[in-house]
Amino acid sequence: MIGKVTVGSSFGGVVRYALEKQQASLLIAEGVRTDQARSMIDDFNMQRKLNPDLTKAVGHISLSWSKEDAARLSPEIMKQRALEYMGKMKIKGTQFILVEHRDKNHPHLHIIYNRVNDEGKTISDRFQKERNYKVCREITLKYGYPLGKGKEQVNRQQLKGADKVRYELYDGIKAASAGAQSWDELSAKLERQGIGIIFKYKSGTSEIQGVSFTKGGLQFKGSKIDRSLSFGKLDALIRQNQKLAMVQQFRMQPEYLPDRPQERFRPTPLSQHTTDDKILDGLLRPVQQFDQQITDPSKKKKRKKYLGQSL
Repeated sequence: MIGKVTVGSSFGGVVRYALEKQQASLLIAEGVRTDQARSMIDDFNMQRKLNPDLTKAVGHISLSWSKEDAARLSPEIMKQRALEYMGKMKIKGTQFILVEHRDKNHPHLHIIYNRVNDEGKTISDRFQKERNYKVCREITLKYGYPLGKGKEQVNRQQLKGADKVRYELYDGIKAASAGAQSWDELSAKLERQGIGIIFKYKSGTSEIQGVSFTKGGLQFKGSKIDRSLSFGKLDALIRQNQKLAMVQQFRMQPEYLPDRPQERFRPTPLSQHTTDDKILDGLLRPVQQFDQQITDPSKKKKRKKYLGQSL
């Protein structure tokens, strides 16, 4: 199960979209009339007046399941899962509707709720995207739904705006970093794709603490694009690429025993493994400074591993 969280300012647009979509079905409504979309919109807008300072009072979440789950998801079960999700997301004591859509090859529904609750207080959206990831994973594991297969499985053609750029960055950085043997090389490859690199330094020092990437006027931290694109992970990959390239170069040279030059040395699997290990041991040193602005990564203090999201 995957959730996409957004907030907005107009109930009219999102309610009409949800109800007037082909094959739309209203599963449940709380605190609003259901005779027509206009009545529902008026009821949402009436309650938002309890907190006029909140301009973005519209909460909208789409919940999607894999097409393999379609046979297991009746409208009633989808409603139950959505209500469980809302409870875990702390969306309580407010107006909402659940609308199922069957216009695609995978089951999904839309939750539309008022961020101004029944008491006129704001339902916070702070850390909501992080909580969404955690809750979706909990429900997915609880009911045995298939886990997502990673960003490679996402349909890029359906993405828009910031999501589209984020996945373009993911694809571009993954491709460019696969064989890059230095940050300069990676930067040059990305520049040809219109992607820029910005390093974050520890205050008052030249020690790198993180990396961000830019494209089309948007900027994302590497770890927010994907955990594998943090500075630490990318730097480790670059060092590994260096080692593998040097090992490959070594293997292309004639192999012989120094004290017996008349005999060719034909390594057994064990001796080949030992030879490679010795080479790698000798190469276990950090990348040299990329340029004058980037410090030796080996001088970085160990940081706690980032624990977070990827859909």
